[in-house]
Amino acid sequence: MDNRTDTKKPQLHRRTRSPHTRRTALMDAAEHLFLTKGIHETRIEDITAAAHVAKGTFYIYFHSRDSLLHALQQRFMTSFCARIETALTQCQSDDWQSRLHNWFTTAIDGLLDQIILHDMLFQDIHPKQGRSLMSENPVIEQLCSLLQQGDKANAWQVTDAKMMALMMFHAMHGLVDDALARGDINCRSSLASTLTETFSKALRQ
Repeated sequence: MDNRTDTKKPQLHRRTRSPHTRRTALMDAAEHLFLTKGIHETRIEDITAAAHVAKGTFYIYFHSRDSLLHALQQRFMTSFCARIETALTQCQSDDWQSRLHNWFTTAIDGLLDQIILHDMLFQDIHPKQGRSLMSENPVIEQLCSLLQQGDKANAWQVTDAKMMALMMFHAMHGLVDDALARGDINCRSSLASTLTETFSKALRQ
């Protein structure tokens, strides 16, 4: 019998994160740094250090800092749409007035509740990129779909759902910006009611 003890050390298995987890970690780190340091002051190595990944890992998921910013914008809009969709499902399927009011109410709340993050992501961007975001904005597409569904149900009449959705979206944004400029962010309910009443009339003409 061999009485020698096995001195071989057990192998330590390094925990690895999934690609989705690493990508999310990079996005979360970038979002925090962009908010605290500023987009242009944040270096890629700052992001990878905060996400606890190697610098080269960044380029597996993003081509540049701008492509990461675009991913953050898309994540914001996807979450925004999900929040609105949840609110819409709480309405009766044939109560189009409530669905329209819930869209405005939830959009206003979603914007004001995240205004610092929203402004960081969308305010300081190139005009060309801003126009591109408007043409491919899932929030506007969601509203356009709601208008088309209401038109099909004869709840209102919409000749050009995309154009009407754009007007409603920018009207909501404009009133929120005005409320922020005046320091009156407690007028959410009145803003939603004003927008709902105004566009309800427009949709029934």
